[in-house]
Amino acid sequence: MNDFQTLHLTASVADALAALGWSPDDAAVRDAVPTVARGHNLVAVTPPAAPYAGPVLGGVLSRLAGPDARRALLICPPAELDEFGALAHVLARGTALRLQMAHSPSRAARRLKAGGVDLLITSAETAATLLERSALKADALDILVLAWPERWAGPDTLAGLMQDLSLDTQRVILAADPQRTTDLGERFARKALVVGGLPAGSAEPSPAGPVRTVGVAWRRRASALGDIIELLDPASLAVWTADRSHHSAIALALPAGDPSIRVLTGDSTKAEVVVAFDPPSPERLRQLLTCGEVVLLVPPGTESYVARLAAPRRPLKLPGLIDAVGDAAAVQRALVARTIESGHAERALLTLAPLFERYDPAAVAAAVYDLWVGAAANVGTASAVAPTPAPPAPNGSQTARVYVGIGRTDGATANDLVAVLTKEVRVPPANIGRIELRDAFCLVELPASDAERIAGALNGTTIRRKRVVARLDRGGKAPKAPRRPR
Repeated sequence: MNDFQTLHLTASVADALAALGWSPDDAAVRDAVPTVARGHNLVAVTPPAAPYAGPVLGGVLSRLAGPDARRALLICPPAELDEFGALAHVLARGTALRLQMAHSPSRAARRLKAGGVDLLITSAETAATLLERSALKADALDILVLAWPERWAGPDTLAGLMQDLSLDTQRVILAADPQRTTDLGERFARKALVVGGLPAGSAEPSPAGPVRTVGVAWRRRASALGDIIELLDPASLAVWTADRSHHSAIALALPAGDPSIRVLTGDSTKAEVVVAFDPPSPERLRQLLTCGEVVLLVPPGTESYVARLAAPRRPLKLPGLIDAVGDAAAVQRALVARTIESGHAERALLTLAPLFERYDPAAVAAAVYDLWVGAAANVGTASAVAPTPAPPAPNGSQTARVYVGIGRTDGATANDLVAVLTKEVRVPPANIGRIELRDAFCLVELPASDAERIAGALNGTTIRRKRVVARLDRGGKAPKAPRRPR
């Protein structure tokens, strides 16, 4: 083999890591890979992007490719499923491992029940659905990888998984916030080795800058490079990446045969403009800043990390849909600007991140603006709209409430209700209105014309391992939940 030989990696995985640009001397490889490959728990602090998971994932795949049959589950943010799926396929090339990337539960459920999956890559919501359908068996998992669980909209959806997980199951966590490693370790992987975190008692490094930022979907990062070149017209350009997994796509997006443009990993060279294709570490950002003006690509879900990483930040507006729309009213622009600058939009960003992957972010913003203005019209004036307005009535029709016999004391969340309604009862998300979650039950607002049918379909389904009763809410005092035996 090569110098990766001492890290307990299979030959094909070691070759794949070397081809991606990793070296046994890299701290992420030297500190994390042997721990993972030997089956020990690990918390690795990394920037929030799939390339940084390469060494850890290489260790996981090497364990799966060993002589003993094993199964692994990797849970990541929904917007990055394609990124992780592509990385896993590169690392697993040359092995006989069976991989499944699941945006939805249908095909994954069939393959899991047939015993045809060694590594499942999916989101927390899909994993929870597979658990409810008994397609995914928590006690049969040998390895669990959680990629940046602090960024998930509803990490509580994993409560059932963690409860049934065997004590012998290896837990590997990737975390972007070094201040939360202790909490994440205690919650998901007790007694895990922490690598890449802050030394005990030290503070997180101060943000470095100035930088320019470009908000862009994960899958559109390569094409955004062409827009950056046209807009800035730099005399020289360096495109820095965390690994080489996207170099082919980047080469297709850049002008061919231009010697003033370089694509590289590791230390950057001097250039008028340096584009960080992947979110850099604090140390790497400081090195990039010594080489030229830095532009950071900011995909959905990385906004909080970039806010801690870099300051001051100046948005760089690329040509796109936003150029085709006129100016909004000044008062409304000012209100939106204040909301952005307050830095408290993380929950909204997590909710909208999957839409940013499917549509132009400007189109998503325009749709949200239309909903906002519509809600304002219903109350008479835009100034009366609260910062977090209640959702409009589904499809603008009359609504009815459906009683569902599960609540907070059962560990249920609004995400659980939405998942069951959309995936099992096939209710369009736009038809789901306000969800009132109480201790013993919840009330869901739905179109009056379809509420009775939905209640009938929901009645008898399983949520949080409890078979629920659902019916139209007739008002008045809700029935008491049955007392559980002690």
